[in-house]
Amino acid sequence: MRVATALSVVVLAAGGIGHAVVTGLDTGITRVDPFKDMKNRPRAGTGMNVLVVGTDGRDRITPEQKEKYRLGGAPCRCTDTVLLVHISEDRERASVVSLPRDSYAELPEHTDQNSGERHRAHPVKLNAAYSEGGPALTVRTVEAMTRVKIDHYLEVDFTSFMRTVDAVGGVQICTAKPVKDAYTGLRLAAGTHELDGGQALQYVRSRYIDGAADIGRMQRQQKFLAALVDRLTSGGVLFNPVRFREVATTLLGSVRADEGFGTDQLLALAKAMRGFTPASSEFVSVPVRDMDFPVKGVGSTVKWDPDKAQKLFAAVREDRPLATRQAPAERKRPKGVVVDVAPRTIRVQVYNGTRIDGLGRKVDDALRGTGFDTTRTPMTGKGPARTRTLVEYDPRWDRSAKSLAAALPGAELKAVKGRGGTLRVTVGSSYQGVTAVRAETATPARGPFEAVTGDQVVCP
Repeated sequence: MRVATALSVVVLAAGGIGHAVVTGLDTGITRVDPFKDMKNRPRAGTGMNVLVVGTDGRDRITPEQKEKYRLGGAPCRCTDTVLLVHISEDRERASVVSLPRDSYAELPEHTDQNSGERHRAHPVKLNAAYSEGGPALTVRTVEAMTRVKIDHYLEVDFTSFMRTVDAVGGVQICTAKPVKDAYTGLRLAAGTHELDGGQALQYVRSRYIDGAADIGRMQRQQKFLAALVDRLTSGGVLFNPVRFREVATTLLGSVRADEGFGTDQLLALAKAMRGFTPASSEFVSVPVRDMDFPVKGVGSTVKWDPDKAQKLFAAVREDRPLATRQAPAERKRPKGVVVDVAPRTIRVQVYNGTRIDGLGRKVDDALRGTGFDTTRTPMTGKGPARTRTLVEYDPRWDRSAKSLAAALPGAELKAVKGRGGTLRVTVGSSYQGVTAVRAETATPARGPFEAVTGDQVVCP
């Protein structure tokens, strides 16, 4: 969240604005040193890598804003969002990789920035790296997890996010269904909406719109970033020096960045990125193996798929596109029954509850074929043979269970407290096949990393 502010610093440089307009703008940036005393860093790749973090800082939020946008409570002094933004060497592509804030991470040895206590390496959720060691420990942790060398660091908070969105005139967001989140206060009817800074903050913070939780929120953040790029590149900001300086002053005056990111970097990008459009951006989330990976003393974490994740980060290091481009005429709306939760966010363990050899493998393959994240290791169920297929789920994942049941016509649903994030399917002899399903907001992801391009997710 709020990462759009920092990403905009990069995108705003795309308009070929003259040096006289840009000079002096970086004097408003609050400087940090995220690379202090760092050793044994990854080898530099091709292109530029920017770590963009959104913190829950709310020191500058007014009482009225806190009440209106549900921003009360004490901040955790941690990162709500972590994005790895890669700008290609030819400056024609921006790849945005979302790193779940609850990702399982192992902090290296460090000194706690709050207590001064020396800590050994220990497991945490990724967002805790900022709490214990600030920007420097966050960069060290991300580099260790991805083996991608970070060139620049940008950080924003609630206030800078809202100011940025208002400075560009708001953003346009489309939703096919009404959305409501009691936690953030977000309420949007189906259709197209112009969101101001406060409304946009509600949109990117919402986690309880559907059962996809943080995965769904990351997808909405990606839609927001694409919409922001669209507004910047089509709204006249980039080619109007007066408008550019007004917006850039707002952006740069409310972010924190490393000493190496300044006027020269902005101008170099400006000369190279004049043709930047939403289609030039691509978005992807780190492949996940387990959405509910328990860690003693830490709680439920998000466990990455190690093989797929390393292939993704290798592509970033080698400056390769993450999405396969298609002409608009080649794009087709995916088919299938519409469900609340995207199949790819639902983890499924299949059991064969019959005496039919190979049925478990058949169902696992069929569910994976329609997009579900199956374990690929079907097992044999215990007890008497079943007639009706059974879907067991933790009550916290009830929407995911209903989405899974829609793919298994005639299946029985059973809530099991403490079941966790992996749903269990025990196949019965009445199984008649898997029905294709898709999320309402599904977009046709392409390429080996299921990435989408910005023009796919902006309003038509």
